Amino acid sequence: MTKRNATLPDRQPDGASDRRWVVIGEDGRYVTLGRAVDPTEDEVRDVERQLAAQGLGGWLAVMSCSPYGPVMPSLMMVRPLASPSRTWDAAEQACRALITSQRTAA
Repeated sequence: MTKRNATLPDRQPDGASDRRWVVIGEDGRYVTLGRAVDPTEDEVRDVERQLAAQGLGGWLAVMSCSPYGPVMPSLMMVRPLASPSRTWDAAEQACRALITSQRTAA
């Protein structure tokens, strides 16, 4: 994965650079794979094997900005990992709900 996705800006409106690769699970939980460079195909395959070993599915995605900032990040699905049983839309909604709940709890 050496190509950057041209549809998401590297710079946010406030000038912060915080585009990140994430894995979003079916239940909305997410983990950052990297920010400075794109993940390698080997790294993505390894994550997919780990998800499958736990009986989980998910998606490789790009998050537009920090989930801890004042703006809700945009999420763009890149591809499914480990044959998720739910839809991307359901996982995306669950991820946004999780981010919102973490913000209100802080």
